[in-house]
Amino acid sequence: MQRRAAAIYVAFFIVVGAASFSLIATASAPHLSFENPDHRLSQNDTFTVGDQEYTVSGITAEMEGGGGGGHGGGGQAHLVRSGTIEYTNESARYTVEWANGSTVTYDGQDWTVLTDNESDTFTLRENLDREAILRNDSDVENETTTVDGQVYVVERAGDNESRELIPADEYFPEPETREYAVGDEVEDVENTTATVASVTPEAATLEYFAPRTTEISVSNKANVTVGSTTYFAYFPDNSTMVLTQDFETYEQYQEETAMQTTMTNGLWGVTILSGLSAVLLLGMAYLPTRY
Repeated sequence: MQRRAAAIYVAFFIVVGAASFSLIATASAPHLSFENPDHRLSQNDTFTVGDQEYTVSGITAEMEGGGGGGHGGGGQAHLVRSGTIEYTNESARYTVEWANGSTVTYDGQDWTVLTDNESDTFTLRENLDREAILRNDSDVENETTTVDGQVYVVERAGDNESRELIPADEYFPEPETREYAVGDEVEDVENTTATVASVTPEAATLEYFAPRTTEISVSNKANVTVGSTTYFAYFPDNSTMVLTQDFETYEQYQEETAMQTTMTNGLWGVTILSGLSAVLLLGMAYLPTRY
């Protein structure tokens, strides 16, 4: 009689466990879709936000995770979709800073930058290539000499002549200087014409305007700001990017997903508990009795 009752309970738990497992197996996951998104885009498609045109420069789908055999190997691999949007500002502002006392290459030669502490001006002073000047003059030695702290150029002497020392400041030409003030144009800076924007004791700042291309990274199921507009980005497949401001649909999808996860976890608990109960009852029914 004891075993017959146990068999009935075992059958009951098996039926309950099978029923809960079938619900898990047949349950469908919530599906995320947007009926009328703001933009449905493929690679190289363009769209406009405000007065700016944007281009989908890339859509990628890569497997991440998984692999890594041996102890501590990676987990299950999953597909990660992402994309890139780019736009070009045709008149972006660029700046070039020339620090006081620094050497800059401009107009094919090197200059020392000298800022004026009392006005909005700075000066470029030519850096003379003294070694080249000496090498090109056969009447003097190729190197200067210093006597009592004074730098001299050494004139070549003849067979019976003594060498003459020429003060370097007298021998070398006066360096060329160029002065600029705020608002002046400086040609051939970064292959364009720049304007002196500001001058401080520390540096002179030049500015120019030219095209600049900027990239915006787009992640799946995440917000992205394009211009001044924030969208929800979604990749329904490996070649499509959806941008929408229908945030409520995604919030509802998250709620349904959370509810299904809770329900699935509960059904798994019923399935496992039913199986364990059936095994426990079956084992107890066949325990040997003392009588």
